[in-house]
Amino acid sequence: MYSIVTTAILHGIDSLPVSVEADVSDGLPVFEMVGFLASEVREAKERVRTALRNCGHQLPAKRITINLSPANLKKSGNGFDLPITVAILAALGVVPQEFLKETLVIGEIGLNGSILSVDGMLPILLQAKERGIKTCIVPKENCREAALVKGITVLGAEHIKEVMDFCMQAYNLEEEILGQSEAEDDSVSDFADVNGQKLMRRACEIAVSGMHNLLMVGPPGAGKTMIAKRIPGILPPMEMDERLEVSKIYSVCGMMHASQGLMERRPFRAPHHTISPQGLAGGGAVPKPGEVSLAHRGVLFLDELPEFQKSTLEILRQPMEDKAITISRVNGSFTFPADFLLVCAMNPCKCGYFPDRTKCRCSNTSIRQYLSRISQPLLDRIDLCAEAEPVTYRELTGRSEGESSAQIRERVLEAHQIQRERYKDESWYFNSQIPVSRLTEYCELGKKETSYMERIYEKLQLSARAYHKVIKLSRTIADLSGSKQITTRHLAEAVCYRSLDKKYWEV
Repeated sequence: MYSIVTTAILHGIDSLPVSVEADVSDGLPVFEMVGFLASEVREAKERVRTALRNCGHQLPAKRITINLSPANLKKSGNGFDLPITVAILAALGVVPQEFLKETLVIGEIGLNGSILSVDGMLPILLQAKERGIKTCIVPKENCREAALVKGITVLGAEHIKEVMDFCMQAYNLEEEILGQSEAEDDSVSDFADVNGQKLMRRACEIAVSGMHNLLMVGPPGAGKTMIAKRIPGILPPMEMDERLEVSKIYSVCGMMHASQGLMERRPFRAPHHTISPQGLAGGGAVPKPGEVSLAHRGVLFLDELPEFQKSTLEILRQPMEDKAITISRVNGSFTFPADFLLVCAMNPCKCGYFPDRTKCRCSNTSIRQYLSRISQPLLDRIDLCAEAEPVTYRELTGRSEGESSAQIRERVLEAHQIQRERYKDESWYFNSQIPVSRLTEYCELGKKETSYMERIYEKLQLSARAYHKVIKLSRTIADLSGSKQITTRHLAEAVCYRSLDKKYWEV
C-alpha cells in the first residue's frame, strides 16, 4: 500500500515543502529510506521502529520504503520523525489516508512515542498557509508559537497514540487558541540615570533618528556601555511586518519562548569579543542566523571593539551596506536579513587614557598598533564618532537633570515620521539608507553649504563614502531641528562627528 504525508524543511528563515511517501509491499523484510538524507534523518527509521513497537504496533515483515521528495533537496533536521510514522501507519491501513489531505505533520519522536518540539515552527506554518494547508499537527510544546499564524488550524499532540486516535476519529486533538501572552520584561534602563555626557546623549539621539551607525571612544569607566544599553529605550516600537520578520529569525534559532507571542521589543545583541566569524555572521553545516541577523531591526553592540578578531570585524562590512548576509555552502546559498544599527565602544589605547598624557603611558607606536585593528573601510561605514569625556565628581554625585528616554523617544518618533513622509514612495525609510544616486534630490545644498563642504572635503581628506555619510547625517540633524533645508550649522555638527576619529587614528 502507498501513502503520502506533507511536511516541511527549513531553508534559511523560510521553509520548503517536503512530501513523505511510504510504500509497504511484499518482499525481503527491509526498512529503506531514500531522498538525499542527512545522518539525523537516516536515524529516524530506528526511532520510528522502536516508538511504534513501544506503542503496540510491531512493523510487519514486509518491504517498507520511505521517500522524501524532492530528491535534489538535502533533508536535515529533527522534524521528519512524526510524518514518517504517520505515513507508515497510513500505508499499513492503520489510519485512513483521507484525514491527511491538506494537513501538515511535523515533529520529533522519542522511543516511548512522545512527540518532541522542533525549531522554526513559525516560518514553517507561514509558508504552509501560503500553500493552502488547512490543518497542522505539531508538537504540543510548539503549539503557542504555531498559533501565531492566523487562518490555519493548529492541533497539538504529545504522543503518537493521540495522532493515531485523531486520524481514526476516536479522539479530538486540542486546537491551540492564542490567548493572552505573558508580557515581556519592560525594565529597560533609562537615559535619566546618566549623569553628564551630553555629547554622547546627543549622538545617540541622532544615530537612532536616522539609523546611523555609532562609535563611542573614551577612557574606561566613562559610561560608554551604560549609554549603549539605554539605546533600546529610545528606539521606536516595531511594526507588524518587522515583528513577524524578527520572530521568524528567533524561531529558526530556537529562541522563541513558549509563553510569548511575536517579538515586541527591538533586539539588542551584545556578543563577547571572543566570538568567532561564524558566530557573528551565521553558519554551520545547515546555516543558521548569526548575531548580525539576531540584531535585525535592532541594535548590534560591540563593546571593546579593537579586542575583536580583525577577520570577524571585516565580516560586518558587507551586511552594513546590503542589510543582508549571504552564506554559501555545498548544499546551497542562504540569505539572512541583517538590517541593524551598529553601536560600538572602545578605549583609545591599551591603557585607555590617550590623549591624556598625564595618565597614558602608551607609546605612539603602541597606540597606532592598537587602533590599526580597526580598518579604515570599516570606519568609513560608521556615521558618527562620539567622544566620552571623563565624568567629574560633581556630575557623578549630583542629581541627574538629563532627559528621560521617553522625552528623547518623542523627538526620535517625530524625526522618523518626517522621514516616512519624505520617502513614502521609495523603497527605504531612513536617511542613512538614501542611495548615492538620489542624494542630491533629498539632501540639496545651497551655494554657501556647497562651498563649506568643499573646504571640509579637502581639509579632512574625506573618502567619497565618508562625504556621503556627512550629508546623510546632516539631513537627520536638520530633521531633528525641524528644518527642511540643510544649513551650515547642521553640516558643521555632522562634520564634528565624522572628524573626531582623526584625533585618534592620525596620532
